[in-house]
Amino acid sequence: MDPGAPLGPSTATATVRRGIVRAGLAALLFGASTPFAAQLARETNAFTLAGLLYLGAALGVLPVVARRRPDLASVRRGAGRLATAVVLGGAVGPVLLALGLQHASAANASLLLNLELAFTVLLAATVFREHIGPRVALGAVLVAVASVVLAGPGATSDLRLGAALIAGACLCWAVDNSVTAALDELAPAHITLVKGLVAGAVNTTIGLSLASPPSWGAVAGALLVGVLGYGVSITLWVAGARDLGAARAQVVFATAPFLGVVLAWTVFAEPVVPATALALVVAAAGVALVARSEHDHEHVHEPIVHDHEHRHDDGHHDHEHLPGQAPPGFRGRHQHPHTHERLEHSHPHVPDLHHRHEH
Repeated sequence: MDPGAPLGPSTATATVRRGIVRAGLAALLFGASTPFAAQLARETNAFTLAGLLYLGAALGVLPVVARRRPDLASVRRGAGRLATAVVLGGAVGPVLLALGLQHASAANASLLLNLELAFTVLLAATVFREHIGPRVALGAVLVAVASVVLAGPGATSDLRLGAALIAGACLCWAVDNSVTAALDELAPAHITLVKGLVAGAVNTTIGLSLASPPSWGAVAGALLVGVLGYGVSITLWVAGARDLGAARAQVVFATAPFLGVVLAWTVFAEPVVPATALALVVAAAGVALVARSEHDHEHVHEPIVHDHEHRHDDGHHDHEHLPGQAPPGFRGRHQHPHTHERLEHSHPHVPDLHHRHEH
């Protein structure tokens, strides 16, 4: 392969589509989990519920981790970012959400979770220097406006408290999103396992020390919601964010609250409130704005060693395999530690794992 040859749009398109599918499936699972978590919040204290959800997340990825254990050297390299993800994304964020669910309806809570998109885009652009572009920025603004519609002047004081708590959870997860999207030393399932075990155990211990244990039915329900809505969902989101970048993956993930609203209205028979319906329309417009936002320019890939899923026909992975990494001549998707040499070229791309460069 000529390292200076431009790549066609097909590679970027395939990456974007794969990322959208992964982030979309993550959104489907998480969106469906919110109304059920809201029901569990009525009989389980916030710390216990948050802990059980993340212990369920760890259970959900155990089969994947059992097949491929993390490399200790990779864990050490990513320890700082992993610790940030565990504390904010796995411990603090879920507790704030569980508290917020006690003060907001399932439909309102689902839509307020779209603030995670606005915060992720803001942090990705200002702190983590991810390329955003006007469509992504405007879409994030509309999503933020939708949340203001819900918690604005007509909202009750109880809803405003719930909105503030859920907004805090979204801010924690926005930091977590930006950190884990670039945590290429570890596989997505390994990140989810550590978050689930550490944060889940700590929060469950705190919760059980503050109140009596929930019923076995509530425990089983929380673990099941955690397996699907957190374990499988988080793993898919991290994989999608490596294809799309944190901001764009979060835009796709922002469809999750819409499913939560629909379930709250249909399954749990919550009343359709005009402000909620208006917020749904505004937020949907914001998500639609940023469905496609790849760009094309000459850029440089600096040398790097990392570990992630890849193919050898995408213009970025023209390396030889060491014994045991892949069968001879294998060209499908696989994962192992590998080295990138310096490469300069031009092709359509988004801020995926290989394109977090300055503009």
